[in-house]
Amino acid sequence: MRHVTKENLTEVFEGYFGPDTDPRFREVIGSLARHLHAFAKEVHLTHPEWEQGIAFLERMTEFTTKERHEFVLLSDVFGLSSLVDMLNTVEGGTSSSVLGPFHIAGSPEIPMGHDMKRDFPGEVLLANGMVRDMDGTPIEGAAIDIWQTAPNGFYSSQDPDQDTYSFHGIQTTGADGRYGFTTVKPVSYEVPTDGPVGDILRASGRHAWRPSHLHMIVKAPGYRTLVSEIFADGDPYLDEDAVFGVRSDLIMSYKEMPAGTFPDAGYDLSGKVDGPWLKVDFDLILVRA
Repeated sequence: MRHVTKENLTEVFEGYFGPDTDPRFREVIGSLARHLHAFAKEVHLTHPEWEQGIAFLERMTEFTTKERHEFVLLSDVFGLSSLVDMLNTVEGGTSSSVLGPFHIAGSPEIPMGHDMKRDFPGEVLLANGMVRDMDGTPIEGAAIDIWQTAPNGFYSSQDPDQDTYSFHGIQTTGADGRYGFTTVKPVSYEVPTDGPVGDILRASGRHAWRPSHLHMIVKAPGYRTLVSEIFADGDPYLDEDAVFGVRSDLIMSYKEMPAGTFPDAGYDLSGKVDGPWLKVDFDLILVRA
């Protein structure tokens, strides 16, 4: 170690890998170390700045819980989550988009036509479509994990006034590959800024707004799992999403429907929607594993 210098430290680090090291581990960790070392050299990182960075990471753990994944949010606002999504999206399939920090496991099963809006205020949105493969064939047995914010812009895990699984549900497709449910029209909202990620946004002069969207995770045997979001056309934050999640193929258009036209059967809200409502059709295209 007496011959280690700032010029050869990276090479010495890479020489520490044992002969039985997994090749992919060596590639990923070796590249990470090279970029970290290059970063420190490029900005001539000082001791106080290094200490500040360590303190930042320690504070990240204070804001990370099973309901809020601050490290995921950090990855999101740095664009890393979206970059990984884009690197792993297959042309012809629905684009991947960020998971976000507020997904919760164990959502209840919901039947076709289920209503997630319940007594919350806001416009009724009927969302439906098909889960299909790249050849257009419907996929039976696809489980769609759906979640969104309430009209106040908060996910259920952020809001003590909501039930744990408010605006959450898992719907499984039948032989026709169709899904369909009613909910409230999604709203734009700000990502949390009370933690260390908020400090980064403020220091960068960036806003924390996300365009309105529905989250979906789609799983089906024989297909790659899709983690994605679908966004509303015309949202003011479509082109300045704080976490870079928007893709051109993930933008949906709401169709304004007049009063008295809501379906007479097949939905929990059938016969209960007196005024105008919104409709959207959006297919989800899976890629074979």
